Amino acid sequence: QVQLVESGGGLVQAGGSLRLSCAASGRTFSRSAMGWFRQAPGKEREFVAAMSWGGASTSYADSVKGRFTISRDNAKNTVYLQMNSLKPEDTAVYYCAAALRSTAATMTVSRTYDYWGQGTQVTVSS
Repeated sequence: QVQLVESGGGLVQAGGSLRLSCAASGRTFSRSAMGWFRQAPGKEREFVAAMSWGGASTSYADSVKGRFTISRDNAKNTVYLQMNSLKPEDTAVYYCAAALRSTAATMTVSRTYDYWGQGTQVTVSS
């Protein structure tokens, strides 16, 4: 079992930055691929970023490439999402997720993930 708790969301002006954290409990964290997804009101949940369990592979949605960076600290059982140059269209609830089995291709797909956090709200004002 893996339990995930996100933090770091909030209200920021366009062009600003936020750093989301996702603290995980459970011994399988270091062997799990970790992903960030987001869901805006009235829209489906979408992929944002993911990192393989060893950190060798990362993937980003085209909409966030060059602005967002995913990282992980397995010693702290924590995954991060650094978000820079935020835009109003980045406003959403952000979820972290853990996948026990994944590949570089499948870690962009939400159904790959076994565990999900409760989400943290990010609001970007114009």
